[in-house]
Amino acid sequence: MRIGVYLAHPRPNSFNHAVFDAVVEELRDRGCHVLAHDLHAEEFAPLLTSDETETVQSVTSAGDPQVELHRREVATLDALVFVHPNWWGMPPAVLTGWVQRVLAPGVAYKLGSADGEPAGLLKAGRALILNTSDTPADREESEFGDPLQRIWAACVLPYVGVTDVRRVVFRTVTDSADETRSSWLHEARQQAAALMD
Repeated sequence: MRIGVYLAHPRPNSFNHAVFDAVVEELRDRGCHVLAHDLHAEEFAPLLTSDETETVQSVTSAGDPQVELHRREVATLDALVFVHPNWWGMPPAVLTGWVQRVLAPGVAYKLGSADGEPAGLLKAGRALILNTSDTPADREESEFGDPLQRIWAACVLPYVGVTDVRRVVFRTVTDSADETRSSWLHEARQQAAALMD
């Protein structure tokens, strides 16, 4: 399997980095071809350009070699993994920009009708989102409606053809003990391995 793993966190010593490293190692140990991207370390430019807002694009029409590389890669993947914190109920800006620039029309989806109903173009049938959060689960759901679940499982991934969307939230991170973090890393590995089933 070809699996893309994408990290969006600026601090190299963050728990998100530990999750990313664990997932990449687990998948590689299981024989997967892993395309691992630390978007901050790679200095992925998140700003969508004017030219990129054209209705139909292609893998090679971005005008930015880094974006074109990501578009080529994402078209070949069997599964995707996103690792990021919950910041204001959203993914960090670098990942939001990645979605807007890489999962572009003509690359990841095409509009099938005037009512905006899309046809997904990605061959990846499944995705795993691993989030960290400092908001307790009951508050996240009751006060905010779990916006990250809506973003990934209702708005972004089904639009590009991913029908099996899995998400795990590790919370609350700031006050978590080492033993808890160790168990979370074990769970992240198990969830990543399950993508191969």
